[in-house]
Amino acid sequence: MSRLLVDGILRRAARLAPGAVATSVGGRSATYGDIDRAASRWANWLKGAGAGGGDRVAWWSPSSLDAVGAFWGCARAGVVFCPLNPALTESEALTAVEYLGPRLLVADGGRADAATAVTDALDVRSVRLGGPLDDALAAASPSAPTAPVGDDSAHAVFLTSGSTGRPKGVVLSHRASWLRAFPGGGTFSTNGQGGMLTAFPQFHWAWWHYVMEAAHGLRALHLVSSTDGPAIVAGVERWRPTWMYLIPALWERVLACPAHTGDLTSLRQADTGTSAFSASLLEGIKARLPGTTTSVFYGSTEAGRLAVLGDEDLFRKAGTVGRPAPPVEAEVGADGELRVRNPFLMSGYLDLPDETSRVLRHGWYLTGDTASLDDEGYLTITGRVAETIRSGGETVAPAEVELALRTHPGVREVAVVGLPDDEWGELVCAVLVVDGDTPRPDLASVRHHLGPLLARYKHPRRLLFAERLPRTPATGQLQRRMIRDWAVSASQHEEATC
Repeated sequence: MSRLLVDGILRRAARLAPGAVATSVGGRSATYGDIDRAASRWANWLKGAGAGGGDRVAWWSPSSLDAVGAFWGCARAGVVFCPLNPALTESEALTAVEYLGPRLLVADGGRADAATAVTDALDVRSVRLGGPLDDALAAASPSAPTAPVGDDSAHAVFLTSGSTGRPKGVVLSHRASWLRAFPGGGTFSTNGQGGMLTAFPQFHWAWWHYVMEAAHGLRALHLVSSTDGPAIVAGVERWRPTWMYLIPALWERVLACPAHTGDLTSLRQADTGTSAFSASLLEGIKARLPGTTTSVFYGSTEAGRLAVLGDEDLFRKAGTVGRPAPPVEAEVGADGELRVRNPFLMSGYLDLPDETSRVLRHGWYLTGDTASLDDEGYLTITGRVAETIRSGGETVAPAEVELALRTHPGVREVAVVGLPDDEWGELVCAVLVVDGDTPRPDLASVRHHLGPLLARYKHPRRLLFAERLPRTPATGQLQRRMIRDWAVSASQHEEATC
């Protein structure tokens, strides 16, 4: 039986369609032949830099075409690719890199000083994109090396956060990623060879999943680096994709653009998912793109695609996330938590055996979502077992934000909760108790204070104030659900802040 290796996806695409556009990022594009040669140069350079099979390489940079060659090159060399969010502060990056334990940290020029500080503290080698590295890659052999790697070997680690804010690394094997991206296992359903466009950043599993799925189908995948509506529309006009996937917040931005300002007629498939969505959003997509089909996808980095709400059921089954997508099996436990199993679950959380055993049990993955399953087999997600916040596709740990907010002058107590929002899924809301003689801070000053401490997507978008926060009598823990219910009620009478 042949091995299902990520590198095999690119080798096949380069052999069958070397001159076809594989990927574009911003204004740059590359063919499958270009990417194949870049992957070999990266693989040979990594080998020369001392990165061998099973070693990890952390990548800290905004989205770029360079990252695509490096991703495939790591797979070709048997090296594990670990992308970091470019919005991380130096302190956050230090925590992430210390946890990942990479052989190398590759960073762009804008993060070179911070990367050097991080790697000096951890005795890890730091490499800067551009300059000498470009010269070294150009000198590396374009011939593909071979690496002793099995399809159960790790090929990537994607960081996510738990309820404590400590990073967790989702380990994906070659086999799991290959199967997720294989036609029928992924998300694209448009027939033909039309290209695809999305705005997922490159530290997300979703972007790299689409890179692999596009290569399976010998299609082009286009990344719009800017997430404002006009930029997305301009990307569609330039590349003429037949498929586009955007999270609900970005679809709202596209739909806010006047219809006469952009030509979206190439699109045949207009999909969404990741966070909560409204029926009015789907109606807006239908009105703006009458010739398209729309599906809503539900899944996770840990388990891949789990359920699909197809175009034919968008309004008949509004509010659900569809049926479990083959070969996924799904069950709702007695406690209401959704659990799933399929052939492409994660291998586990990197170096976190307790966390892994908590969510992977007897072949099932416990999603952390509470759900209901109706008599037609359609899933409705009703909440979270844990209290992490999902905002615009990002996971925010309340405890991490609370710790940073406690450093704000005059803040005596703080609780962070998620408020339902049609555009973002949830908004990060901070409920503050301030000292009696301290003026209440405004949202702008709070976000300014958090600037060097947290990535912007973790900053509160709404502030509420309370005289005290309810706590459990025995342990003094925040009664977060009670606080959230109060915040939802109180926010309905407050002016929205962004």
